[in-house]
Amino acid sequence: MSGTPVDPLSARPTAAAFFDLDKTVIAGSSALAFSRPFRRRGLINRRAVLRSGYAQLLLVLAGADADTMEHLRRRITALCTGWEVAQVRAIVSETLHEIVVPLVYAEATELITAHRAAGEEVVVLSASGQEVVEPIAVLVGADRCLATRMGVEDGRYTGAVEYYCYGEEKARAARDIAAARGYRLADCRAYSDSITDLPLLEAVGHPTAVNPDRALRRKALERGWPILTFTAPVPLRTRFRPSAPVVVTALGGAGVLALVGASWLGVWRGRGTVGVTLCR
Repeated sequence: MSGTPVDPLSARPTAAAFFDLDKTVIAGSSALAFSRPFRRRGLINRRAVLRSGYAQLLLVLAGADADTMEHLRRRITALCTGWEVAQVRAIVSETLHEIVVPLVYAEATELITAHRAAGEEVVVLSASGQEVVEPIAVLVGADRCLATRMGVEDGRYTGAVEYYCYGEEKARAARDIAAARGYRLADCRAYSDSITDLPLLEAVGHPTAVNPDRALRRKALERGWPILTFTAPVPLRTRFRPSAPVVVTALGGAGVLALVGASWLGVWRGRGTVGVTLCR
């Protein structure tokens, strides 16, 4: 299709559908998925790659609580301090289709397509780093994404976490977007696999548990929330083509935080001024 891309926000959607990323849109952790390319480029070593595989297993079996996430956050930010932002972005860009496409749930892409067809804005909210979340959001057809960001100075990560898109912060982000766009939260939807996203699910009128961990499954059953199981991978090279620009909202800042979880024992799942950019 030729011509100037249309800003997806200009159509004034009637509501929003908020999606967690890991184990909701893709199978497993977006951060851990890039461990091997990171090793090939010298950012992490073989031992870290093996640890990331173990962390991926734990992600599937258990998930992570708030204490675990905080512990990992501190270690990860220390690890990635000094990494070049441009190198991280280049690795993700060059290996995106090889690494991510086989992980995307076909059911998730169909659901995203249905929400957009219904005139709803699709927003990906993730504790993973912006460097990995942004291209995946473009890939699956989301309109907007918010993710963890890290401070940058002279083109390198400083180790300072400026914004952590996790837990209550996801709920706050959803409320802010709804207020700015004129949506009623009662009309909005949210999808997640993790009990750590309970604040987000409680913030909207239509919460849905996707591949839920045990704690979220219990909560969903108690409250009568729908539970979906996504299992089917997207057929390679059949569904993904360049899509309309995705709006990337930066609520303060911590980029590679979860993305570099591949190099430690595991990013399991995964306000400052609001800025908006269009990415193609």
